[in-house]
Parts: sequence; C-alpha cells; structure tokens
Amino acid sequence: MRRFLLFFIFFSFTFRLCLAQRPKVNTLQCDDKTNPINIDSKMPKLSWQVDAKERAVEQTSYQIIVADNISTIKKNRGNIWESGVVKSSKSVQVLYKGPVLKPTETYYWRVRIWDNKNHSSKWSAINFWQMGLLQPADWEGAKWIAYQKMDDSLRILPGEEFVKGQSKGTLNDTLPLFRKVFSVRKKIKRARVYISGLGHFELSINGKKIGDHFLDPGWVNYQKQALYVSFDVTKNLREGENAIGVILGNGFYYIPQVKHRYKKLLVQYGYPKMISRLLIEFSDGSVQNIISDKTWKATPSPITFSSIYGGEDYNGCMELKNWSTINFNDKNWMPVKLVDGPPELNAQAADPVKIENKFIPKGVVKLNDSSWVYDLGQNASGIPEIMLSGKRGDTITLIPGELLHKDSSANQNATGKPYLLHYILKGGGIEIWHPLFTYYGFRYVQVNGAVPKGKENPRQLPVIESLKGLHTSNDAKPAGSFSCSNKLFNRTFNLINWSIKNNMASLFTDCPHREKLGWLEELHLMGNSVHFNFQVYNLLKKSIEDMKLAQTPDGLIPEIAPEYTVFTYGGDMFRDSPEWGSSSIIIPWYLYRWYGDSTVLATSYSMMKRYANYLLGKANNYILTEGLGDWYDLGPNPPGVSQLTPKGLTATAIYFYDLNILRQTATLLHQPNDIVRFGQLANQVKEAFNKRFYDPQKKQYGSGSQTSNAMALYMQLVPEDLSADVLKNLVDSIVANKYALTAGDIGYRYVLKVLEDAGRSDIIYKMNNRSDVPGYGYQLAKGATSLTESWQALPSVSNDHFMLGHLMEWFYTGLAGIRQAENSIAYKQIIIQPNAVGDIDWVNANYQSPYGLIQSNWIKKPKEFELNLSIPPNTTAKIYLPADKNSSVTESGKKIKYRYEDGKAVVSKGSGVYHFVVKE
Repeated sequence: MRRFLLFFIFFSFTFRLCLAQRPKVNTLQCDDKTNPINIDSKMPKLSWQVDAKERAVEQTSYQIIVADNISTIKKNRGNIWESGVVKSSKSVQVLYKGPVLKPTETYYWRVRIWDNKNHSSKWSAINFWQMGLLQPADWEGAKWIAYQKMDDSLRILPGEEFVKGQSKGTLNDTLPLFRKVFSVRKKIKRARVYISGLGHFELSINGKKIGDHFLDPGWVNYQKQALYVSFDVTKNLREGENAIGVILGNGFYYIPQVKHRYKKLLVQYGYPKMISRLLIEFSDGSVQNIISDKTWKATPSPITFSSIYGGEDYNGCMELKNWSTINFNDKNWMPVKLVDGPPELNAQAADPVKIENKFIPKGVVKLNDSSWVYDLGQNASGIPEIMLSGKRGDTITLIPGELLHKDSSANQNATGKPYLLHYILKGGGIEIWHPLFTYYGFRYVQVNGAVPKGKENPRQLPVIESLKGLHTSNDAKPAGSFSCSNKLFNRTFNLINWSIKNNMASLFTDCPHREKLGWLEELHLMGNSVHFNFQVYNLLKKSIEDMKLAQTPDGLIPEIAPEYTVFTYGGDMFRDSPEWGSSSIIIPWYLYRWYGDSTVLATSYSMMKRYANYLLGKANNYILTEGLGDWYDLGPNPPGVSQLTPKGLTATAIYFYDLNILRQTATLLHQPNDIVRFGQLANQVKEAFNKRFYDPQKKQYGSGSQTSNAMALYMQLVPEDLSADVLKNLVDSIVANKYALTAGDIGYRYVLKVLEDAGRSDIIYKMNNRSDVPGYGYQLAKGATSLTESWQALPSVSNDHFMLGHLMEWFYTGLAGIRQAENSIAYKQIIIQPNAVGDIDWVNANYQSPYGLIQSNWIKKPKEFELNLSIPPNTTAKIYLPADKNSSVTESGKKIKYRYEDGKAVVSKGSGVYHFVVKE
C-alpha cells in the first residue's frame, strides 16, 4: 500500500508537471484582427501565439479546424476545413485553404500545436470571423441614394480644378438626414449592417448612434472605390417597429466652393450619398434584408456647412428631435433620389478613427468681453466639444489653433485659415455640441460670442459651462512602449508619438490641418518607427491600395495617395519624387518583413515593377534628378527643397534600394527573369552612382553632407574597400559640426541607422541629447508638444508633422536593442543589442511582435550591466552584451560561456525569461 501511495504521488506530480509544461495557444487573429466581422478576402490569413513556461520552446506542428456552427467546433471538428497536422513552426499569416467562403457567413476556428519538447497544447479558445459582401450581388439590390443628384458637368475631379477653374465649384450646403421605418416580426438571432456613406456617415437605430467611430468610412480614390463598414446591431433591434437613420458628411468626397473658408484644394466627386444593407437573421433560420432604396426619405440636417478643410456650422434651431425613432413624423420629408456610386465597394479593413483622448483646459485667457481662449495643453488632432446655455438663435464661433498670436488670439497662419466652427443655440437649457464631419490640429480654442461660467457677462451672452478637446486618431492598437532614465529622451519620445497619433487617420497624413494629405515618403521613412508603437498592418495595407489606385498609366506613383489634387506648381517637383513614390516598392517589402505576409508582395508586384520601369525611363544614364531631394534639411535658407545634398543623389540611392528589393521579391515569387534583370540593373545604377557622386580625393559622396554619405552607406552603394573611409568622413563631419544635425526628411533616418549599425550610438546620443541647436530638444524648449514640421520649430510652418521623427526607431533598436535578424520574417529571429551610452543608466522597452512580446530592460551600474529579457515562444534570439574579454557573465545567477565579438559578449537563446549580469 505504501509503495502504491508513493507511486500515486509520483504519478500525480509528474502528470501535473506535464500539464504545467504543455504549451498554450492564444491571441488568435484573422487578417490581423480579433473576431472581425467584415472579411472580404477569399483566403483569410490566420495567426496565433504560443504561450509556454519552459525555455526554448518552438512549435513543430499545428492543426487548424474551421466550422460554420458553434456546436461542431465545440466537438473539435471542422465541417468546413481541417488542415490536418502540418509540420511547420509558422504561426503567423497561415492561409486558409478550405472551400470557397460565403458572404455574410460566420466561421468558427481553433488551433492546437505540438512543440519541440514533445508536448501538445489543448485546443485553443474558439474564435470566429464573419465574411463581408464579396461582390455586387451580395448587396441584395441595395442602391446608392441621395438627397440631391449632381449633374456630371458639375463634377470636379482631381486635376480638373484648375482646368475648370476654382470658381466653377458648387456650394452644396445640404447635408442630408435619411430614415426608414421597418417591422421585425420574429425572434432575432443576429443582425448586421453593411453601410457606406460618402464622404462620411453616422448611423442610428431607434434613436441611438451605432458604434463609436469618427469619420467613417476611410477616405479613398472615389473614382475607383468606396469603403463600407460593418456593425453588429443585434442588440439595437427589437421585435415590432424599428427605425434606421443616417446623417451624411462631405469629407474629401465633396469640398464646398466657398470664399470665406479655407480649402487646400477643390474636388467634388458628387453630392453626399449612401448605400446600406441590414441583414437580420431569425431564430427559425429565415432572414430579412432592409436595403437602401427609393422607399427611404430624406431632409436637410441641422449641419448647414461642412468642409474637411474649412470647418462646420450647426443650426440648433433646425434640430429635429428623435428623428431616427419610430415616433417621428416624417410626412414633410422628401423621397430619396437613386444615384450612381463608385465602381467598387470594399470592406474597411483598417482600424477606424475614434475619439482616443479628452483634454480638459489648463487655463483660459480673456481677449475681450465676448472672446476667450482656452489652452488644452496638448497639440492634437481632433475637434472641440462645448457645453453651454443661452437664448435661442444666439451664435458662437470656435476658432482652433496650434499657436497664439501676440495678443493671445488663435493663430491659424500656418495651418489653413479661416477654419471656423459656428453653432447656433436652440435655447431652453444646457446644450452640448461638437462637429461631426471635420477635424483640425490644435492646442488652443478661441470662443467668440460667449463667456465662461462664473465670469462677468454684461452683454448676457451664452454661458460656457465647459469646453473639452476630443483627440481623434486611428484606433490601431499599441505595439510597444519605451522609457529611459534620460528625461529629455522620454519627452522626445512623447513629442514624436503625439505627432504619429495626430497623423494616423484612415491614412497617414502629413498634418491634421493644412493639408491632411497622404505624402508617401513618410510611410517608408517613418514606418519603422511607427510599427514599434502601433499595430499598423491593416492601415499600411490600405496605403498600398491607395498607391495602386493612384498609379498613372505610365507607372508614376505620385507623391500623395489618394491623389486628390494634381500638383503642378514647380513643374513636377511636387508630384514626381522617387523618394516619395518608392513607398510603392518599399512598403510591401517592409510589410512582409514586419508581419510575415507574403501575399502582399504577390498582389503588389505589378505596381512595384511598373514604378521601377517608370523610374528607368526617367533616368539619364541610370541617374535620377527629379523631385524634392532631402526635404526640409537644415541649410542657410528657409527650409524646403534640399539645400545641402544634391537631390539626384537621394533619388538615385532610393532607386538602387528599390531595385534590390525587387530582386529579393522576384526571388521570393519565383520570377527568374526578373531576378537577373533587377540584379543587372542595380549593378548598373551602382556603377553610375559612384562615377557621378563619389569624390576619391575627399573620400565622400556628393557635397559631403550628412545625408550624402549616410545614404550611400546605408543603401550599400559604397564599395566595400571604401566603406570605412566614408563612415569616418561622416563621423568626422558631425564632430566638426559640433554634433549638430543637418539632414532632413529623407536623410536623417539613414544618418541614424548608419551610425547605429557601425556601433556609434554615442554619436547619436550627443546629436540628440541637447536643446541648444535645432532638433528635438530645441523644439521642446520652444514649447512644442508635438513634433514640428521644421527642426527649428518655426511658427511659419506646421507644428504637427511626424516626418522628422526618425529617432523613435533608435529608441527601440539602438537603446533597447530590439531588432530583427537580417533574414528574419515577422521577428522569428531576434537580435537584442542594447547600447548603454551617455548618462543613460536604465531603459525599459517592449514590442508586441507577431510571435509575441519581446522585452528588453537594462540597468547600468558601476562596473556592472544587468539585462532582463523576454523572448517569445517559437522564436530565437542572438544577444549582444557589453563586455570585454575578462568580463564575468551570468544568467539567473549561473556563470555562462559566451563568444566575444567586437567588444560584446554574444550568446544565443531560445524563448524564455532571462536575467543577465555582466561584471568587469
């Protein structure tokens, strides 16, 4: 009995230990989303992460099952698709390979894995995805409907505004309300709505707004497509009578022609319109569709003016109470008009724009008896919200601004003026209002025609109960975080991060006020920084689609996409810059490297090749000279077109980089002829580049500027035997310039990367840990709360651009040392190489990679360096620790062996949590 008891105890302990060691599967995603409801891909991509307690755990096999009902998947069966046991360590972007998926259908899935420790996981939790509408027939006859129909002769498309003349545009001051009442006579199982409103919409059912999105749907090239949004509205419907209501805004679809408001450009695709399908599934298996058709009614809304550039006006006296409920009397409303819409309707895959933060004023200043200025403390993208009371018909004006004039009034000189928000009170109590279909970049809000509560009010003006700033941004989920012991670098991190957030809408914009345009160089130059902070896979996929639709028949990728205006001033300078258009080649490659999606390369390859062919046609003896060059570099003149670096140098260097990416892409896609062609062409460009730009006497490129030498080095245009000399030249020039930066929008990222890769983060530290010369610290000293357009924080240009925020990447890759190995995909192989420079004595950073969380936290002490590290399961890491040949290196208190390379102790580890200590 005693032996049996001991055996039972041993068996129980062993069994529990085995259970504890079994890996788990979590973080299931379909097309990089958790339980999405609008998938329109015919072959969705499935991803998951492995959770394991043991070290060095790798997945060796996986099994996926997919079912079309919950009861089947609970039995661990897939009546739609079973992958079988697949021997692979891949757990990101695994293609669904089952039967054709049906529109609006819900599919449930789960996965289990086996690891290299002879353990298997349990089946994961059950996740699902819902298909969207895959073809026009799936809209069940829904029509585009409008309050007014624009005659084709009145349309102004991009490129036509100067041909037709800006005075030819129309001012359509009618933003419509739509409504329809319908009956539901059965028990509802599930209900979803698919809707697009151009330029934007807000949807209500039975008097309540659906969702928390802002400026839905995302803006695109409306000549070729529109996006639709899906909502689960099961809980919003009831048996019996229901009412659905929609209000439309103009957005970029229709920019009103008006003289007393700012407009960057004039484009008018048509008057506002919408299309929708409400699908109701009943418990008995039957369905009901409520579609947009001629049975709907429409009337003007209280929004009497709305412009994405000029602001918004709202007349509270026109407000229709309960207009989207069944009890509202719509007998005076007009029948809708059936109209045409864009040729394609695609699901909005990118995260929506939402209200992400709310700012309470830090102070208020009186200008006069009727004008007050509120300081919200942070320059941000968004809209003000005001709560006030007053008499019916009283009018107030809100004027947002980034900066203030000397008299403390709102300053819009550099951000597009006048941008105004007018509100007419309806009277009768407290009123709360904010605009619905416009946004701006601002820190200050000037209120004219009202007085803050508690202040003297001799003219009996409306009383401001409160004012807030509503920060709007793309709802992309956080990907990483960074902090360190250096306060200036922490403030710099926040400075850059705010401008990233302020310029993430339904695309990456240059600024949230003056232009709101998708200038493309930011994608590849700042993409590395952005992807460490936010999960931007789907947002960048939209950017790729925008570039495809913007590409011209001859292959040009313009500098902005969508191309809402065709820039003609300065010749083609503001339309044709290789440093901008090359995002069409670089971003698909980066997306593959960062997230593991090879299909994006296959679907983008035609665009990539066509642009490369376009550049070849523009080149003169393989040298490109068009474009803006190193935009906004620091020279003797006001910033703008490159001053210090020959623009042909930056354009040709980017071209060479493009060709190498195309050669690698052709290899991946098994295109042997293209492999040879792009390889040969790259060699010809390299030869021409060195012949044109290398100075053998000075051992430098171009003018010898920071950008000139750094780009030649980074793009591997420098012959190997000359690299050391050119690098020394770069470092010496920075030292001679007293560590002041001069590179601009195009070049500064490469200056940082070349120095970091050469082990000279000490130079980067000295260049950026200061406030006395133009740069990040200088901007902060000037009072900036978001990254400014110019290194000098000039008040004459935007104070909310993210194009110069390249130091963000170094915080993660240089200081924290989180990098991806050269041939790794989706951070499958990781490099950890922290740099303890200057006065920094600790760094805490993490990055949520596709395979899981990477953490790098280090502390520098006298004669000791401590690194706490977390490597996710199913990955490996090569770790570089600062050490000399005589250093003692321990991990979790145990002395370990290491290789010694270039002043570093090098160890290789699998997944797990590690604690390294290096002692002199």
